[in-house]
Amino acid sequence: MQNYLINAKRSILSSIAILLVGLCSAQWAMAASEKEILGNLSAVRPDLKFEFVGEAALPGFFAVQVEGGPLLYVSADGGHFFDGNLYQITRSQFVDVRELGLNDSRRDIFAKRGTDDMIIFKPAGQTKAIINVFTDVDCGYCRKLHNEVPQLNAMGIEVRYLAFPRAGLVSESYDKIATAWCSDTPNETLTAIKNGKRITTSVCADNPVADHYRLGGSMGVTGTPAIILMDGTLIPGYKPAAELAEFLGVSSTN
Repeated sequence: MQNYLINAKRSILSSIAILLVGLCSAQWAMAASEKEILGNLSAVRPDLKFEFVGEAALPGFFAVQVEGGPLLYVSADGGHFFDGNLYQITRSQFVDVRELGLNDSRRDIFAKRGTDDMIIFKPAGQTKAIINVFTDVDCGYCRKLHNEVPQLNAMGIEVRYLAFPRAGLVSESYDKIATAWCSDTPNETLTAIKNGKRITTSVCADNPVADHYRLGGSMGVTGTPAIILMDGTLIPGYKPAAELAEFLGVSSTN
């Protein structure tokens, strides 16, 4: 009799499990479409631009990127979201899921995109390594890093600048950094502005600053300087030239 009751209990539990799976499947079937998810978000914040990324690493959620803002994790029904970092728990560490995906994306972007819209400081001799730096002219640590560009170049490290005015695209910082990109001598003008010299602002219509700013946001850049290596690694903030050289595997004695 006891075995019969145990078996009956197991049968009931199995039936409940099957029912729950069926209910979950039905819920997934009613999941909001990409259009509905973006529509829900835009209805509340029409001033923001949302880009649907795809399924998130967290089951039951989709990833949506706010242009120039955070990555949102939106529930499958389109009714809830949260922002912030999502971490995967491995045996040895916590892994930032978004950063892991962005590494591949950043690597692929810099492997394919041209450099005509960058301000580049090249070594006189052989280039041994490259860093892509999202920079602002009013950032103290950006200026500190720029003062070490000659040292980086002397070690064979090429510095490629992209613009990222932290105050936004409607700001004095934008006007100043755009002036460097519009200059006939962009390297010299950028250096002069970073050194605090007064330069008459002159913003040309076809400057790439807005494109750089949006690109940085999509790559996870939130502040400056933001150094991105050719393998996609993002180094947030200032690092002394010697530390950068060591990280890149370049001898600081050269």
